[in-house]
This record gives sequence, structure tokens and C-alpha cells, in this order.
Amino acid sequence: MVMTRAWRNGGAAERDFPVDRISEIVADEDAFVWVDYTDPDPTDLEHVEAELGIHALAVEDAVERGQRPKLDRYRDSLFLVVYDVAGLDDDGDVVTHEVKAFVTEHALVTIHGADVDTGAVERRLDANADIADHGVPWLVWGLLDAVTDHATSTVEDIERRIDDLEDDLFEHGNPREQQIQRRSFRLRKALGVLRRQVVPTRDSVASLLHGDAETISDGIRPYFRDVEDHLVSIADSVDQLRDAVSSVLDTNLNLSSNRQNTVMKKVTSWAAIIAIPTAITGFFGQNVTFPGESHWSGLFLSLALIVTSSLVLYRVFKTRDWL
Repeated sequence: MVMTRAWRNGGAAERDFPVDRISEIVADEDAFVWVDYTDPDPTDLEHVEAELGIHALAVEDAVERGQRPKLDRYRDSLFLVVYDVAGLDDDGDVVTHEVKAFVTEHALVTIHGADVDTGAVERRLDANADIADHGVPWLVWGLLDAVTDHATSTVEDIERRIDDLEDDLFEHGNPREQQIQRRSFRLRKALGVLRRQVVPTRDSVASLLHGDAETISDGIRPYFRDVEDHLVSIADSVDQLRDAVSSVLDTNLNLSSNRQNTVMKKVTSWAAIIAIPTAITGFFGQNVTFPGESHWSGLFLSLALIVTSSLVLYRVFKTRDWL
């Protein structure tokens, strides 16, 4: 499946034209095109290679899945790999989709799977049609800005989940230690995915801003700087949130240890209280003559000792907050 759009002199010209016409359209110095492929086969990419003169190594990378985020420069084109974040699924895992792009002077060719919605890119371009005269860099900005916004929304979602996790951590009477640990590890895993697949895009944008693509004019550079600022903010947030999740895990372990110590103190206290009646009844049950043997006075004396010593120990442990 392929979608094609063309602009000429800063205005929309035509769309859904055959790929065979790409070379004809870009022959006009005032025209540029966007070709969007969904799950293309190698034959489709060979066709684009022939129409736009894309380097064979870039086409080879575009065919292979699982590329790292990067920006490769060839003689007449750039090859860009970014990851679009679709948010968190029901299990708390980050859902990302690989997006690859060939960037030439008069064309942007994007390649992705069926799960990627390019509608956000189109809406962003239509809303900023007043800067369409910047050509292909305008298209690249639309793609990067959409990807960055999706990543920002996901980071904010993770931040809210960490806040909820911290609230549950100190919820009185319902520690739910295993659940908190499970959620913490999932959030940490999600942040790790963002760190590997989204944060490196910051370096790609920085490369564009520092002259890796000479076609980016001064008029559109502020838009790329805005994208870079958002990516820097995402990188900082990811590092801070990873520290926050680690802090939650450490705090949860400390609270668990404290609760265990409290239980041990209570068990020890009750064991000490129970030991007193056991010792007294054992003493009065010895096979020797003692005051009160075989008399009610001996029973009353033992009961008095048991009750008094137990109450004294209970009072001591209660005062020290062991019970």
C-alpha cells in the first residue's frame, strides 16, 4: 500500500499519483513529494531506488527490521530511522513501531508497518501549511514532531503511573508488596525501551541542526530546535523516572523489612509473655515440697504471679511499641 502527495511552489498540488511519476514531478525545482509505504516488498523499494537514486545500502537497511534509531548520510540522500510510540498496552509494556525514511532534496519516502497511523503527520502538515515553502525539511519536521509528541504523551502516562505507585506504596493496611514490585519492574522496562528506541532520535535531530542536511534553511530551524528541546526533555524525564522507579523499589523493600521487624517484635513479645506462665506452672509442678503445695493458697499464688508478671511484661512491651 502506498500513499503519494506532491506540493509545488509551497502549495498542495496533487495526491495519489503513480510512483512512476515521482521522477517526473521532482524534476521541477519548485516541487517536492511525500511517498508513504505500508509494509512494502523489496520490489517496491527497488522502484523507489530507481526513481530517486536512493543508495543501495539505505534500501538494504530499509528492508531489514529492527534497525537502531539513526541518521545515515549518503551522497544525495539521508536515511532516517525513528520509533513511533503508541503508548502502553494493558500489561504496561511500551508499544513502539519502526518508521524508516529516505530523505532527498525533493522527496521524503517513509516506510512503516500497518500499525503506524500517519494521520497525525498529515494533520500537522496541514495545520502548518504556511511553512510548506521550506520543502522536504517541512515534511521531515512533521514526521519528527508527531513522533516526539507521541513519546511525550507516553512519558507523561508513565509519570502518572509512578505517582499512583508511590501513593499505593504508603497505603495504610494494604501493602501489596508483590503487586508494587511487578508494576515497578514493568515501568522500569518501559522506560528502558524509551531510552533505547526514542532518546537516540535526539542525536539525529541534533545532526540535522548542525548541518548534516544543508537543505534545512534558517526559516525552519526553530521548528527543529523545538523538536530537539522536547527530545532533550524526554531524555531527562526518562532518566529521572528510572531513578524514581528505583527509589520506589528500594522504599518498598525497606518498608517490607520494617514490617517484618515489627512482626518479629510482636512475636517475640508474645513469646516472652507466654514463657512466664509456662515457667511458673513448671515451678509449681515440681516434685518437691514447697509452700502452698496441695493447698488453695498455692493455686492462688501461682495465678497471681502469672497474671501480674504477664501484665507487667505486656505493659513494658506496649510502652516500647513492640505490641
